[in-house]
Amino acid sequence: MVSPADIPIRDAATVILLRRDGTPRVLMGQRGASAVFMPNKFVFPGGAVDPNDALVAPTGLCHETRRALQNDSDADAQALVAAAIRELWEETGQMLGVPGDWADPPRGWRGFAASGHRPTAAGMRFFFRAVTPQGAPRRFDARFFLVDATALITDPDDFGRAEDELSHLHWVDLKAARALDLPFITEVALAELAAHLANPTAPLTVPFFRNDDERHLISRLGGRRPLDHAPEV
Repeated sequence: MVSPADIPIRDAATVILLRRDGTPRVLMGQRGASAVFMPNKFVFPGGAVDPNDALVAPTGLCHETRRALQNDSDADAQALVAAAIRELWEETGQMLGVPGDWADPPRGWRGFAASGHRPTAAGMRFFFRAVTPQGAPRRFDARFFLVDATALITDPDDFGRAEDELSHLHWVDLKAARALDLPFITEVALAELAAHLANPTAPLTVPFFRNDDERHLISRLGGRRPLDHAPEV
């Protein structure tokens, strides 16, 4: 039997997609009851970085986000951003892309390429980081990216191209989201988002839930300028 301390920690990427045509809402879905990791929980779209994500070069990654990711760890910033875009596409059918031919996309990206688009990271901002605590059947070092829904090139209400990993995909009001069955870290991310929306001009630092010991549960990764085109309530 594998000891909890021996479970490998995989890099992962998550998208907090924010919609502001009315009361601020975020896109969430429910994991299946049979899922090994976080069954039945409502989550943001996201998942583990695939080795082929390192072969993808999304356009539009701003210097500030790239620098924050590179300063944060030795993980591949490009692969993290690519994984976030791919997982959003797979789990929701929503696309962050620009028109363009893609002659030989790597495995895992062929459906995206078949749409006639290439991935873009324009508008993605590194917002949150958390490591799954010991004791979970799988562990991830997840980077959360905040993206305004206006960056989508797809209909934000059309989930017809989504795979079946998440059910009950819907846009949920930030306050109403608190009533859903959420992982603890998702509750914290929502609280951070609410605080940011309440004061969007404050210097943005990235909360990091290390989950390595009780004394260092959370830290803040270095200060950054406020988000470009900061979300407004």
